[in-house]
Amino acid sequence: MCGIFGYIGPKNAAKMVLDGLKRLEYRGYDSAGLAGVSNGKIEYCKEVGKVSALEQLVNDRKMVLSMAIAQTRWATHGRPSVVNAHPHFDASHSIAVVHNGIIENHDVLREMLKRSGVNFISETDTEVVAHLIASTYQGDILDSIRRTVALLKGSYALAIIHRDYPDQIFGVAHESPLMLGMGKGEAFIASDSNSFSEYTRDVVYLTNGEIGVIKTDHFEVYSSSLEQLDKPLKTLTEAVAGVDKGDFDHYTLKEIFEQPETVNYALLSRLNEEYGTAQFEELHLSVSTLQSIERILIIGCGTSLNAGNVASYMIEGRARIPVQVEIASEFRYKNPVIPPHTLVIAISQSGETADTIAAVRELKAKGARIVGICNVPESTLNREAHSTLFLRAGPEIGVCSTKAFTSQVVVLALFTLLLARMKHMDKAEGIRFISALKALPNQIEQVLTLAPRIEEIARHYSAFNNFFYIGRGAMYPTALEGALKLKEISYINANGYPAGEMKHGPIALINEDCPTVALCANRNTYEKILSNLNEVKARNGKIIAIAETGSEGIDQIADEVISIPSTTDELAPILTTVVTQLFAYYVSLERGTDIDQPRNLAKSVTVE
Repeated sequence: MCGIFGYIGPKNAAKMVLDGLKRLEYRGYDSAGLAGVSNGKIEYCKEVGKVSALEQLVNDRKMVLSMAIAQTRWATHGRPSVVNAHPHFDASHSIAVVHNGIIENHDVLREMLKRSGVNFISETDTEVVAHLIASTYQGDILDSIRRTVALLKGSYALAIIHRDYPDQIFGVAHESPLMLGMGKGEAFIASDSNSFSEYTRDVVYLTNGEIGVIKTDHFEVYSSSLEQLDKPLKTLTEAVAGVDKGDFDHYTLKEIFEQPETVNYALLSRLNEEYGTAQFEELHLSVSTLQSIERILIIGCGTSLNAGNVASYMIEGRARIPVQVEIASEFRYKNPVIPPHTLVIAISQSGETADTIAAVRELKAKGARIVGICNVPESTLNREAHSTLFLRAGPEIGVCSTKAFTSQVVVLALFTLLLARMKHMDKAEGIRFISALKALPNQIEQVLTLAPRIEEIARHYSAFNNFFYIGRGAMYPTALEGALKLKEISYINANGYPAGEMKHGPIALINEDCPTVALCANRNTYEKILSNLNEVKARNGKIIAIAETGSEGIDQIADEVISIPSTTDELAPILTTVVTQLFAYYVSLERGTDIDQPRNLAKSVTVE
């Protein structure tokens, strides 16, 4: 959930790794540090807080290095502090290590090392790695790393330097992303290839405990048993475009306003209007395979899970295929039964979500066919899945997902259309669905014009500390997503519920201090949710309703009504979500929280 960046070459490595960390800041972190070899010893700086604080410390010390490793840390073991910040060292400061992931057996290893006389400085699991390498080092650093890796359990990416090897950086990856980048007379190691794509597009991915070595002019890759591997360089298919905020105050707001464009990109070249269906160039499944699907399993976490739940209503309703949606972090421990003709859809914005990747690997081992839904072509999910449908949303810097969610729902709607036309949907119905999809970018533009009105409502309700979000049908997972956005960036307790379930317990919490955000744009259940809102109103609950323009009866019940354009019930969650995103943003703005990098959160969740 943190970021690794390393550099070796002719430029000042201290400055280079600081710049690399800045490109990884969006992932979320609480401290940062760097280390390099200079004049036969390890030089380092560590600081709590932003990379800018570390940069000031490096500048004050006038640090110049020819090679360095660095990391932004998101605390898992030990509180955020300078001592717990990475890098970590052995007792003699001959080795420095930065680490993403979790060493699951670190307690056992720590006790073993303590019995041999090792004193620990930090509370982290990472420090055991530095001490283990040192304890086995007898002049061959690769052998020491091999012997250390053999003892580790968990998922991890490690970047390592040793004072005896001032011209090399070592990396190890096991179920956590790490890659090597080779430029002209310089080399990189990072947890995200986009962090060095400005300098080179040539990359090698490490996996399965592989050990990588970079020098300025070449790289080497070894298996966990030190067999040298012939891994060719791959060329990044795309580099990250500029990620500045433009005229917006926050990346989050910029990304909310990018949604007309990103939804359009998600649709581009994927609509076949002649036949009333969808098409995916990157879908490597035969027509017979698609026609034979009898069951779909969707896995994801957080926002991606909510998108999967929205999709379940679409797929079952339109394609008439049974759908099971599972939380990836729980599913892999169920010893799942995967019947024949089951298709698995794995959803992850980053393509690096550890729980989702672990579940995908287990499902593949059981013979399941995997379709990934992902925003990052150079991701683990893309490499693991049999096919990957890309969001084309561009880099999402704000930690809370906005444009990725709506693009996920659009891509899943296209996939629904493809399946439905193969099953029983007639051409005319397919053309009508395409028409609704094509209208979305313009309709989102219309919703965005409501921003001043939504900001006014948000300002009025920003002092409340508890919210309910309710909906029926596909609006229920949309309510979960709306509540999640408010929780993530405003730190308000917000809970999503199916509207019909409120009277089975949660309505006990309704009072004048707990507003309800009601998602009413589902025509099929519109009259039912009006009845549910009357129950809320009877208990003095304040109501903010999101409904289609012209909806009858809602004005008499709700305290505030935000009207959105009309679309199909399956696609209404997209327009509704844009409203809930704006509401969460403006509430957070009023409360003064860190909107782009909320406390305790990380963009790419690479630990289980």
